[in-house]
Amino acid sequence: MAFVVCEPCIKCKYTECVTVCPVDCFHEGENMLVIDPIECIDCGVCVEECPVRAIYCDEEVPEKWQDFIVLNATYAPQWPVLRDGKGPLPSAEEWSSVTDKRQEFIPRPGKGS
Repeated sequence: MAFVVCEPCIKCKYTECVTVCPVDCFHEGENMLVIDPIECIDCGVCVEECPVRAIYCDEEVPEKWQDFIVLNATYAPQWPVLRDGKGPLPSAEEWSSVTDKRQEFIPRPGKGS
């Protein structure tokens, strides 16, 4: 079991989840975060910290976001580790309540820390 960052993170990229994570399992893309399923220790402390409720246990990912399980596993090794929190994207407030934003996903890496 591992945790998965899903669609609500796109164009928000809040990092409260990163600041409470006891391991370095978060990786930063240009406009969202992902969790490395190999590094994740399944503690779940990140789930409640996410203001847009984007993080789910892989066994509880809603059907509409099942592809994010593979997306996290695919991009975590390609994107840099994010060890420290940083401010959300400037678009975060505007996009936090938007649904169906999968088409906004950008596969380029972020800067990490």
